[in-house]
Amino acid sequence: MTDFQIGLMGMVLLVILILLSMRIAYAVAIVGLLGLVLLQGWAPGTSMLGTVPVSVVGTYAYSSIPLFVLMGYFAYYSGVTDDLFDVAKTWFQHIRGGLPIATVLASAGFAAVSGSSSAATSVLGKVSIPQMDQSGVDNKLSTGVIAMGGCLAALIPPSTIMIIYGIITEKSIAAMLIAGIIPGILTVIIYILMIYIRVRINPNLAPIAPKMPWKERILSLRKTYGMILLVILVIGGIYLGIFTPTEAAGVGAFGALVLGLILRKIKLKEIKISLIETIKTSAMIFAIMIGISMFIRFLALSGLASFLKDTVTNLPVAPIYILIVMLLIYLILGMFMDAVSMMMLTLPIFFPIVDALGFHAIWFGIIVVKMAEIGLVTPPVGLNCFIVKGVAPKVPLGEIFKGVVPFIAAEFVVVAILIAFPEIVTFLPDLLKN
Repeated sequence: MTDFQIGLMGMVLLVILILLSMRIAYAVAIVGLLGLVLLQGWAPGTSMLGTVPVSVVGTYAYSSIPLFVLMGYFAYYSGVTDDLFDVAKTWFQHIRGGLPIATVLASAGFAAVSGSSSAATSVLGKVSIPQMDQSGVDNKLSTGVIAMGGCLAALIPPSTIMIIYGIITEKSIAAMLIAGIIPGILTVIIYILMIYIRVRINPNLAPIAPKMPWKERILSLRKTYGMILLVILVIGGIYLGIFTPTEAAGVGAFGALVLGLILRKIKLKEIKISLIETIKTSAMIFAIMIGISMFIRFLALSGLASFLKDTVTNLPVAPIYILIVMLLIYLILGMFMDAVSMMMLTLPIFFPIVDALGFHAIWFGIIVVKMAEIGLVTPPVGLNCFIVKGVAPKVPLGEIFKGVVPFIAAEFVVVAILIAFPEIVTFLPDLLKN
């Protein structure tokens, strides 16, 4: 049996294990280990079990992941989320769709201090769903905006998904994080326009609340000072070259803790919970990384990745059609896999093809993140929708999935814009180089 045939058999086995609902971290690790043993022999293959975990966990750049997650938890317990929603509600509740629009803006603000989509969804859901229900906002709209609003944490820096992309592709993590700013703002604008148009067509979706006095609106901005300073410290520090992304993660986590202590909202109990949840989240991500690293080595030795790259790049079709096929694959995978697993599984195969076709690496990364966002809300998995179901148990899951459909359409609009105008993504990273 040739190395290439072993590689094909490994891919088939991986698909079978995933269809059998085995966790992706275990599936890729098993296939990678078996493949390495068949290709290299028992001793060299199994020796990877001792070297790969150490090399992955010991990678300096990866230390930014738990630090950014910790920053998000500290920010949550500091009351940043509640304050952001209160401010946005004060400013926008009197317009059509005001509360859902306020939720989008609060989601974007919290995303800027948290790299976890699931955490953002859970936190925003607990804060805003009860208030939207009380105000008479349609269940599908209220739950849909929470599910998709949480996805903004995957795009707006700091984002753990973008950090992982930068490490896998060996591209600048700083450039990757900065690249998410303008697409993130564009996504927020498209969401708001979509909500406004829907509510104009059907006013029953979200009743209008009383208009707050200008004095109260202006005074409410005081609640945003802490979050703004935190964002400027982290993102500004990365952009100006004061901090590396890893240093910025540490500074951000410490800054969020100090903010909570100053506001007297973080106690020892909250610090303990934040640390435990950070460990759980980080352990899951690192387990996937270790398994994928084994699998990547297997693919490289089998020659399957090189074969696919050469075959696809020599096809007599325009590169844009190959890109569209990749995006369709991401759309399908997103229905069954979480974003981190999906990216780590596909990038070792897709990125060499993308690079050979001449696409901008950072631009492709943002497009992949957008597809990961869509995957977070598409059935049957739709992780964010299940999180919303946990926050709003009285709303049927089917209603939640229906609620995200207009937002998925808005996401496709954003993806189309980014494909048509890649400069939207590359503008800030190019300035960072200069």
